[in-house]
Amino acid sequence: MEDLLTGPQAAELCGVTPAAIRKWRQRGQLAPAGLDERGRPLFTQLAVALAEKATRQRARRVPGQRAA
Repeated sequence: MEDLLTGPQAAELCGVTPAAIRKWRQRGQLAPAGLDERGRPLFTQLAVALAEKATRQRARRVPGQRAA
């Protein structure tokens, strides 16, 4: 079974704040794979990595330019 990460663990792995992880969830970029015993979301490492990659790619775009 794959290890699941809490929000703070996912944030530390990506070098972002836990608030950024929550924002990725709100935007639909990161879906939880389950819940812990207290009902907090848990994430797979792959899902976190894909959300981080998508976020960083968007951050490199130049406003006003269209994707090729």
